Amino acid sequence: MNHELEDERSEAAEVGGNVRSGGADEEFRRACLEAARRALDEDLRSTGDITSRALFTEDERCTGVFTLKENGVVVGLPLARAVFKLLLEEVEFTPRVPEGQAAAAGSVLAVVKGPVIPILEGERTALNFLQRLSGIATLTAQYVRVAGRYGVRIKDTRKTTPGLRLLEKYAVRVGGGLNHRMGLFDAILIKDNHVRAAGGAGNAVRAVRSEVGPELPIEVEVEDLAGLAEAIEAGADTVMLDNMSVAEMTKAVELAAGRVKLEASGGIDLSTLEEIAATGVDFISAGALTHSCRALDISLDL
Repeated sequence: MNHELEDERSEAAEVGGNVRSGGADEEFRRACLEAARRALDEDLRSTGDITSRALFTEDERCTGVFTLKENGVVVGLPLARAVFKLLLEEVEFTPRVPEGQAAAAGSVLAVVKGPVIPILEGERTALNFLQRLSGIATLTAQYVRVAGRYGVRIKDTRKTTPGLRLLEKYAVRVGGGLNHRMGLFDAILIKDNHVRAAGGAGNAVRAVRSEVGPELPIEVEVEDLAGLAEAIEAGADTVMLDNMSVAEMTKAVELAAGRVKLEASGGIDLSTLEEIAATGVDFISAGALTHSCRALDISLDL
């Protein structure tokens, strides 16, 4: 086993509590079912798989094996199970690895048994979910491993696939990252357009504070050190450093001197991650975790 896979397994184990709580949560289960229903309707409509139905009878049975083709963190097994159960309750879906575990190429992830038609009807939908969510978790684990050397935590963004946000952010948690916020409804984040319309970061922070009171944390996005100084003076709790250079971020850490939490954001990928983490910021948020991840290579063979 290589060291990279060992690191991924360790990181997955650390977030085991998040995996289990996410899987047991009613909102999560509902999101799995809704996503599976939408995806199956998109693929099957009222007709079903006309190719499989032309080839096989309803009583012909088979066994299918899900196999991981590359190292990665496995996420989406509850979704895959939901796909097959929606098609036919009789289909047996048995995971062979725990949800959220880092596994090596060649690992058998799950076995599915039952009538051949619903298994083939659910094949691509189940794989799409497994590959997408596992890709997010695997990429997140890579970010976490690099940033963790400097004590920096990784956050996601709202740059998610419409309709799949809860599931994609769950995959980020499984990979060891933090959810920045689920939506506009659950956290204060004063963005660049808010700042411009309010006449500056300081004005925006003071206006929001007067509305929400002292208990709710306020984060504000700034583009330069002058904006950071305004935000600190106005009492922001966290300041997002948007698209700043590494040199500017280093100066921002010195200027903040621990008075606010600092979050680096904007165009960050694995090639720039380490030098940004080394500046001393507290958090790094990366839209790439969900909008630019590569699907993990997983197959289903009968």
